[in-house]
Amino acid sequence: MTWDRDAIFKALVDSNRRLILDELSERNEMTLYELTVRLIMKHNLAISRQAIAKHLSTLEEAGLVKTEKRGKYRVILFNNEPLKNLLNGWIE
Repeated sequence: MTWDRDAIFKALVDSNRRLILDELSERNEMTLYELTVRLIMKHNLAISRQAIAKHLSTLEEAGLVKTEKRGKYRVILFNNEPLKNLLNGWIE
């Protein structure tokens, strides 16, 4: 699968989105609530769940996160394949 490089770079420009990816790479499979709590407690961010959801939408458009419905919760998963694909094109 090929991903849109511009969408990936657009997603990575924002420091909050990079923090979201850092948290998901450290502890994958979180709900929006769990992710929000980690960002507020660990990084002292003053950010709402709605703002995080908007950031997640941008990350999902770039293919960097996926969501799965599990029961009544939606779980957020980190997908590092677009980053690997992006770097492989330059490193090989």
